[in-house]
Amino acid sequence: QLQLVESGGGLVQPGGSLRLSCAASGFTLDTYDIVWYRQAPGKEREGISCISKSGSTTDYNDSVKGRFTISKDNAKNTVYLQMNSLKPEDSAIYYCAAAHGLFRQCVYHREYDYWGQGTKVTVSS
Repeated sequence: QLQLVESGGGLVQPGGSLRLSCAASGFTLDTYDIVWYRQAPGKEREGISCISKSGSTTDYNDSVKGRFTISKDNAKNTVYLQMNSLKPEDSAIYYCAAAHGLFRQCVYHREYDYWGQGTKVTVSS
């Protein structure tokens, strides 16, 4: 079965950390850009970070730059999002998505081949 599965969400206090995982099954990530999105209640989906197929380039939305780190382990066929210094406004459902990487630099694609089911992150005291 071809799918992406996110995990690692949960409840954390402000200032805390979480690490999200995005594991691929049925296909390998070494030809795909992976993008993390999030969507909070009542808000539009927001692209927050991407990593290229090779893992050599990354990008971050200004809202998470300096706090979040995206990484890729092709051997484990998994992408990670390390989230530090979490704020209540980071609360959302986080999704990963995969699209064939065409360039050296990762991009936020208009369409994706695969989406995960989402994992919920709640930042609250």
